[in-house]
Amino acid sequence: MKKREAFSNKTDIENIPGISTVRKKSFASLGITDIGALIDHFPRAYQNRGNIYTIADAPLDTPVSLILTVGTDPKSVKIRGNLSLTKFKAFDNSASCEIIFYNRTYADKSYPRGSTHRFYGKLTRTRGGFSLSSPESEPYYEGAKLLPILPVYPLATGLTQKILRTSVRYALDGLYSEYTDGVSEIREADKDPIPAHIRKKYKLCTKAFALENIHFPESEESLRIASDRLAFEELFLLSVKLSYTKKAQKEKNAPVMADTELGEFLKSLPYELTGAQKKVCEAIQTDMSKPTPMNRLISGDVGSGKTVCAAAGAYIALKNGCQAAMMAPTEILARQHFADLSAMFERLGYTCALLIGATKASEKKRIFDGLKSGEIDFVIGTHALIGDKVEFADAGLVITDEQHRFGVRQRAALSEKTKGVHVLVMSATPIPRTLALILYGDLDVSQIDEMPPGRKKVDTFVVGEPYRERLNAFIRKQVDAGGRVYIVCPTVEEAKPDEDEADLNFEDIFGLFEKEEKSELKSTLEYARKLREEIFPDIGVGYIHGKMKSGEKEAAMSAFASGETPILVSTTVIEVGVNVPEATLMVVENAERFGLSQLHQLRGRVGRGKNKSYCVLVSDAKVGSASQKRLDVMKNKTNGYEIAEEDLKQRGPGDFISTSAEMRQHGKLKLKLAQYTSAALMMNASAAASEVITLDPELEKAENAGLRHALGELDLARSGTLN
Repeated sequence: MKKREAFSNKTDIENIPGISTVRKKSFASLGITDIGALIDHFPRAYQNRGNIYTIADAPLDTPVSLILTVGTDPKSVKIRGNLSLTKFKAFDNSASCEIIFYNRTYADKSYPRGSTHRFYGKLTRTRGGFSLSSPESEPYYEGAKLLPILPVYPLATGLTQKILRTSVRYALDGLYSEYTDGVSEIREADKDPIPAHIRKKYKLCTKAFALENIHFPESEESLRIASDRLAFEELFLLSVKLSYTKKAQKEKNAPVMADTELGEFLKSLPYELTGAQKKVCEAIQTDMSKPTPMNRLISGDVGSGKTVCAAAGAYIALKNGCQAAMMAPTEILARQHFADLSAMFERLGYTCALLIGATKASEKKRIFDGLKSGEIDFVIGTHALIGDKVEFADAGLVITDEQHRFGVRQRAALSEKTKGVHVLVMSATPIPRTLALILYGDLDVSQIDEMPPGRKKVDTFVVGEPYRERLNAFIRKQVDAGGRVYIVCPTVEEAKPDEDEADLNFEDIFGLFEKEEKSELKSTLEYARKLREEIFPDIGVGYIHGKMKSGEKEAAMSAFASGETPILVSTTVIEVGVNVPEATLMVVENAERFGLSQLHQLRGRVGRGKNKSYCVLVSDAKVGSASQKRLDVMKNKTNGYEIAEEDLKQRGPGDFISTSAEMRQHGKLKLKLAQYTSAALMMNASAAASEVITLDPELEKAENAGLRHALGELDLARSGTLN
């Protein structure tokens, strides 16, 4: 083998043959500029080409592999314009089929009569027999080394699967393969962030094996082994990082709140706090009386009263002469908080302001000046709060609501607007304590596990497609009674055929969904059109999804809240932070495609007013299937923490991680594969991190060199003891 230049993770991808200046820009649009980023660009799915069928036995209309011999000379004809069609016959021992290519005029050279190939594509039945349209193929001959499973990557303009596969193959060989001098290049292998004794204890493969088999797996089992190892690494690094972050936070200073008495604040409330709320407030009082910063997460079910606990913290800050800020992820939620809190705080003698993107320039200037001078005590807003012009005279507490919607850096940006500050974050997703301690290891966790009295129960039903007419009649009944109806769909638009067909996805490999239950997905835009034009032409039907501009979302929600469009078709963008008391019905289409915790959050959008509310989960999941059993949990349980525990038990931490994957990143660390793993592996990764840090707090031992290197590579902010 010809000796090549050795690679490292930081080697520029231009060192890979075939990556031109133009192609380099295409890679850059995917965030890939060096070898490390390239090999971390994991496949989104796989083509299982090793499972060979005969034409007669192959399932129709699903990607399959066929070994066929070309039986006729390829013939090309022009159809229209620049579009050409190439056809030829191919056969095996069971039957023959027609192979069709578009704009492949060179096919006569690639597929001479008598040559044999492994074709991969969807077989369809035609009047004349069978047809295979635009398949992928590889020459097949005795001794041919064809990969059994091929990766399918996320692409960008100018890139193809072949380019990605070839580039990744070259990169992996440059990092881990042997060279002509017979010396195995193990520079990167030596930097395995998981120490050898941890790998042995938890039966984990090496980093080299994991990267090889996440990209080019030998089998489904080797893919599972590789994925488990890489998921473990993500969680292991996160746990180590959060341990150092927490240590660093404890070494900072924050204003001591000498007076944490809440008597006057509590008297201003029209209700009495629950026992769980009182415990959270006591923890906040204790934290804020110390010179070290409070970093506390309040986790609680929808309607459990997290906001009033955060408000108690704000009151303590204001009472002690400091300012407070609350950041919400949407203008809708920021306005809602301002409406709920400003009147109460102004009655207590404090000045409040609302700062959002839609705030007029003149009002923004007034708020900027008021915060800088100290005239404004409490500001509530959106991302606008982390703008460069926002300066505080003396901030004592910053609150982040629905914190999983914010990036770590966004949260930090608000905190860093002052030299020392207490931090309180809220999450409306009930998270099992064991999971919360791992995902939010840099925060002290408080759970509100008790609901205020008087909260109405939302009746939940699971129905199939045969109930559609009755469901439509029920929707009309709710609207006629003055209610509002949410209809949630799993996609924005209709799924388009994927040019890179795959028959093996992570969801299949790790059993997250049952293959036979993958029903056609309803899309927000198409279903909204159908409801408006065909089913409820006399009722206003609106829609909202995450790709809409902020102003469009605001307008859609306003029209829904006012009753102008009492039916709102949506994606899960309305999962949290939306409060329309008139909403009495939540309909979730393709409910089997959602996790339990996500379904519980959606159900929490109704039952907020005085009228009886309902949740209808529409699914054709088979009786006795895992999906049907999950939906039965939703029908029979209302406690968010019980549902979260069941979600963790049945499907692992995937839904908790996937909804906040972008949030849970530090430096370059993102949780890509952790969502596909088991809860047990997550616990093991956390335990392993604790074990390593306990035995070697400064990571000075040689066995932890790879871990130390990984933390440096990720540009993680550490405690100062790691350089």
